[in-house]
Amino acid sequence: MGRTGHIAGLSLFLAAAPTLAQEPHARYNLQAPVTTIAAQIDDMHTFMLIICLVIFIGVFGVMFWSVIRHRKSRGAVAANFHEHTGVEIAWTVIPILILLGMAWPATKTVIAMKDTSNPDITIKATGYQWKWGYDYLQGEGEGIRFMSALSTPREQIEGAAPKGDAYLLEVDNPVVVPVGKKIRVVLTANDVIHSWWVPAFGVKQDAIPGFIRDAWFLAEKEGVYRGNCAELCGRDHGFMPIEVHVVSEARYAAWVAEQQSKMAVAQAPADPG
Repeated sequence: MGRTGHIAGLSLFLAAAPTLAQEPHARYNLQAPVTTIAAQIDDMHTFMLIICLVIFIGVFGVMFWSVIRHRKSRGAVAANFHEHTGVEIAWTVIPILILLGMAWPATKTVIAMKDTSNPDITIKATGYQWKWGYDYLQGEGEGIRFMSALSTPREQIEGAAPKGDAYLLEVDNPVVVPVGKKIRVVLTANDVIHSWWVPAFGVKQDAIPGFIRDAWFLAEKEGVYRGNCAELCGRDHGFMPIEVHVVSEARYAAWVAEQQSKMAVAQAPADPG
């Protein structure tokens, strides 16, 4: 079981490596957030890291000070007592207060993460081995559907050509959404468990065959945001990227019109002549 866990963890790291390489800041920290939820996660990460650092310094500081200050060579004699009510109360109450202080903002963020009500656009994302299928279910663009697969040239993957800036993170058909709009993503899978993960949005939700899960994001900044499948899903798990283009409302309307035109042409009956 331990070996399996190590392999899964290594696979997730390798899948995430191209995403981290995209943004220098993310090599040492989380990706720069572009949603309120992602910003809250980033703040909690920093807050809890500081708490852990203070505890680490406090515990090991006292330990090393005690070892040096009260070492046997200085003639120190150990105190001999059974209990100390004040100390026992302190080391019970203080951890409880620390945990409550960590749980309060975390709970608020988790509740907000689960509030998928009143979306402007709803998109269904279906995981396949090893690509994503997208259906725009509600809102502007309703009825648009397409498959999205890795588009990195095979030559780059095999080392026969220089790797591009979006190596293993580029797709043939990206998801396109308008900036400043609440997007609900409904998730499921066709075969095995996948996970839809876009770090800059603060979204990571498993896609499970036979189940419907959902998440949401509201991107506050235009740009191209990339992620990966974050659940070990087979041979080409590391070749299953996610690419989301956040654009202005005008550009989104133009994209919707273009996609609807393409779908109309594809669905038109062939000319018997």
